[in-house]
Amino acid sequence: MHIAPLMLDLNGIELSAEEQELLQHPLTGGVILFSRNYESIEQLDQLVKSIRTTTKNNILISVDHEGGRVQRFRTEFTELPAIAKLCENDHSEKKSYQHGWLMAAEVRAMGIDFSFAPVLDINYGVSEVIGDRAFNQDPEIISHLASEYIKGMRDAGMASTGKHFPGHGAVTEDSHHEIPKDSRSREEIWQADIVPFAALIKSGLDAVMPAHVIYTEIDDKPAGFSPYWLQQVLRKELSFDGVIFSDDLTMEGASVMGGYTERAEAAMQAGCDMVLVCNNRAGAIEVIDKAKLEQTDSSSKRLTRMVGQSFMNRSALLDTKQWAEAVDEMAALA
Repeated sequence: MHIAPLMLDLNGIELSAEEQELLQHPLTGGVILFSRNYESIEQLDQLVKSIRTTTKNNILISVDHEGGRVQRFRTEFTELPAIAKLCENDHSEKKSYQHGWLMAAEVRAMGIDFSFAPVLDINYGVSEVIGDRAFNQDPEIISHLASEYIKGMRDAGMASTGKHFPGHGAVTEDSHHEIPKDSRSREEIWQADIVPFAALIKSGLDAVMPAHVIYTEIDDKPAGFSPYWLQQVLRKELSFDGVIFSDDLTMEGASVMGGYTERAEAAMQAGCDMVLVCNNRAGAIEVIDKAKLEQTDSSSKRLTRMVGQSFMNRSALLDTKQWAEAVDEMAALA
């Protein structure tokens, strides 16, 4: 199975003629869904089927569905609590598994391959864009709870994506709108932020999404464009052999690399397996028309690990005792 290296977004609740054409381009290997793409269960089911049948390309369908502030599908889906809520009681291990399973189960039941989760950043109390999206401020607790969370995801047929490597939690700037710079030393980052990533890579983390943050004492490029972070640290030092997704290349944190073509080429050259170009159709078309995205066979093969595993449909899911119990537990937390 070949999966191409570009992930795009959609404008609305059904495919436009332009989007049908974009999906058929040989560079297109993925689609990410947002809140604007969701109206109802029936509509989402039809949209997912349309994406699959419009193109002969193998397409990964993804979403950011963490819970709390970042949950793209609301009506008819369980309202998931922010991940930080899992540390507020004595049964956080069980709750973390249930949260991961429920999130993944409801997404997989709609035929969507994966959600970009879990967040492995440390909550230092300074980053509003991370905040309660992080499990905790203790890297060991993050490692432990995220491991349970990923077990839940896997039991629902979903691969995991740890973000935002090597850690977005220590900067105040939001990389969607600014260019964050982290001036900490390598040693400081290794003793804290790297810990959850290193631990989960050892237990089989499927994918990583690097941060659009410049770690000024280490490299002059944001991590997602840095051969040092992606090849030297991730691939060599941490022995990571999973997928590397870029964060959205239209974010301000990526702007230091130039235009959209330059950003996409730089991310691939640094070591990303798939690049995301979202919320800017002109930018996506520019990448398709101009970027030279050279992909290796091993990179394409890695992407196949993100394909959702066989799982029950929504009506079957809603009949299970496990779903009902998880919904009750998450409602109590939320």
